[in-house]
Amino acid sequence: MTGQGDPEANPPAQVRRSWTDVGPRLASAAVLIALTATALTVGSYLFAIVVGAVYALAYREWETMVTRAPLTGQGVVLIVLTGISGLLYLPFGFWGPLVTLLVSIGLIQAMEREHAVWRMVGVALFVALITSILVMRGAEATGIWAGVYLGTVVWMTDSAAFFTGRQIGGEKLAPDISPSKTWSGALGGLALGTGAGVLVWLWLTESPIWIGVLLSASISILGQAGDLAESAIKRFFRIKDSGDIIPGHGGLMDRLDSLTFGVFLVVLVGGLHAGFGSVAEGLLNW
Repeated sequence: MTGQGDPEANPPAQVRRSWTDVGPRLASAAVLIALTATALTVGSYLFAIVVGAVYALAYREWETMVTRAPLTGQGVVLIVLTGISGLLYLPFGFWGPLVTLLVSIGLIQAMEREHAVWRMVGVALFVALITSILVMRGAEATGIWAGVYLGTVVWMTDSAAFFTGRQIGGEKLAPDISPSKTWSGALGGLALGTGAGVLVWLWLTESPIWIGVLLSASISILGQAGDLAESAIKRFFRIKDSGDIIPGHGGLMDRLDSLTFGVFLVVLVGGLHAGFGSVAEGLLNW
C-alpha cells in the first residue's frame, strides 16, 4: 500500500505525441499542391496526363496490395490502360474511358481468377475517378475554381483532422478500422473543412451561403468516409500503408482516399443541376 502523500507504485505513462513526420508531410503537401494547381490551371491534355499518371500509380499500389506479389507484365498493362483513360476522354468523351475499362476487364478475365474481382473494382474505381475529375475541370475557367473549392475542403479537413486528433486525442472514431483516428480529429476536420469551404464559396460565387455550407460539410464528411474506407481495405489486406512514394504520407492511395467520394458528389450535384457538360457551373452557380 502507498500512503496519501506517497507516489503511485505504477504512475500512468505520459503519452508523447511524435511530430517528427510533420516536416516531410508539409514538404510533400507543398509539392503536390503546386503540381495540382499548375495542371488544373493549364487544363486540357496536361491536366489529363497528370491526373491519369497519378491514378495509374495509385492503381499500381492497388495491384500489388491485392495480389501481394511483384508486378507482372499484365499488371503493367492494366496500369497503362488506367492512365490513358483520361487522355482518351478528351477526344472521345465517355466512350474513351469506357473502352479502356472494357479492355481492362477482358485482360483481367485472362489472368488468374483469384484476384479478378478486386482488380476489376480497382480499375473501375480509378477510371471513374479520372473521368470524374476531368468532367469537373471541363474546358472553361470555372472548372479551375471548382477544383480549388473541392481541394480546399478536402485538404483542410485532412489537415485539421490530423493536427486536432494528434494534439487532443480522446475517444477513438473507429478503432477496429483505424486505431489512430479520433472523434476530436473528425470534428476538428469537419469544422475547419466546412469553414474553409464556405469562405472559398463566398469568394468565388454569389450563390446562397446555405448551399455552400451544405456542400462543404457533405464533402468534408465524405472525405473522412473515404479515408476510413481505404483504411478498412488496407486492414483487410493487412497492410499499414498503400506505398511509400510520398514522404510523411505513405502511398498515393493514402493521400487521395479522402478525395474519392467528394469528387463523385461534386460531379453528381453539378451534373444534375446544369448537365454533365457544365459540372463546374452547376456546382458553383445557383
